[in-house]
Amino acid sequence: QVQLVESGGGLVQPGGSLRLACAASGITFRLYKMAWYRQAPGKQREMVANIASGGTTNYADSAKGRFTISRDNAKNTVDLQMNSLRPEDTAVYYCNAEFRGRVYWGQGTQVTVSS
Repeated sequence: QVQLVESGGGLVQPGGSLRLACAASGITFRLYKMAWYRQAPGKQREMVANIASGGTTNYADSAKGRFTISRDNAKNTVDLQMNSLRPEDTAVYYCNAEFRGRVYWGQGTQVTVSS
């Protein structure tokens, strides 16, 4: 049974920071491309950041310079460090894993940026 379990979401003030974590089980983690997506009410789900098995990273323009994705293959985890948070970052954040057509999603964790 494959599981992706997110943690670290919550309420933060504008300008604040939050670190999301995703723990994976049931997959050969090191082979998978990992990503964080988010979906705000009334908007399409969008890719925020991803990291390939070899460590190459990509970021949405809105995340560049503020967010950092990292992975620890020994712990089967992928993190998203979010700094300088804005109200527009408010969304449900999802962990995603993909390898050769196999795609898995976490349950999502709510991030709310508000004064």
